Amino acid sequence: MAGHSKWHNIQHRKGVQDVKRSKIFGKFIKEIIIATKTGGNVIENNPSLRMVIDRALAANMKRNTIENAVKRGSIVDDKNYDEVRYEGYGLAGTAIIVDTLTDNRNRTVADIRHAFSKYGGNLSIEGSVSYLFIKQGFINFKTGDEEQIIEIALDAGAKDIITNDNGSIYVITTTKDFFTIRNTLITARLEPSHSEVTMEPINYIKLNLHDTKKFIKLIDSLEDLDDTRKVYHNADISDEIITQI
Repeated sequence: MAGHSKWHNIQHRKGVQDVKRSKIFGKFIKEIIIATKTGGNVIENNPSLRMVIDRALAANMKRNTIENAVKRGSIVDDKNYDEVRYEGYGLAGTAIIVDTLTDNRNRTVADIRHAFSKYGGNLSIEGSVSYLFIKQGFINFKTGDEEQIIEIALDAGAKDIITNDNGSIYVITTTKDFFTIRNTLITARLEPSHSEVTMEPINYIKLNLHDTKKFIKLIDSLEDLDDTRKVYHNADISDEIITQI
């Protein structure tokens, strides 16, 4: 169970920047509206809504903003959004998945194709890289009672537990068991610092300094698009290279 988790490399993230906060919150509002439209406004009966609200709260979005988004999602209107996944390759053969919410597929694919082309990547066909990832849940504790977390998580059906030398603990689950295990841990007063269902790469590709600079620009460009929900990749960027950048 002990070992090094590369979960932090699944998605490159910029530091928190006030200039980006409104765009990030705007994406959360869109996701909340869509989750409400598709699954209803009762959080207990709508796992997708519960998940996006948890992420929004973790990003310090105010509860009244979230509640207003749920109300907007409860209103029947003619505007429909589609969940569309795009797949492609970055430098050195890195695999990239871009999950989007869009009301205009032509606009979205054009924006994504432009970002790939600008920074040395290629937009590919559906299924071209998704087989290189496994969809699963991650529940992260920065600190905590390791033995208690492991015992409760495994009894609840966790796939694996990874512990780091810095004291952080990662509980890995199937997508089906994610909410059950998470709620079991919370009921035991073990509050995770972060949790989500994500795409875990099967293998990683190491990047050198030169490729990393361009790769990060590609990921940032994809993440900055209004229609983007999440970007996943299998690049392994060392702490040393990150420090140099």
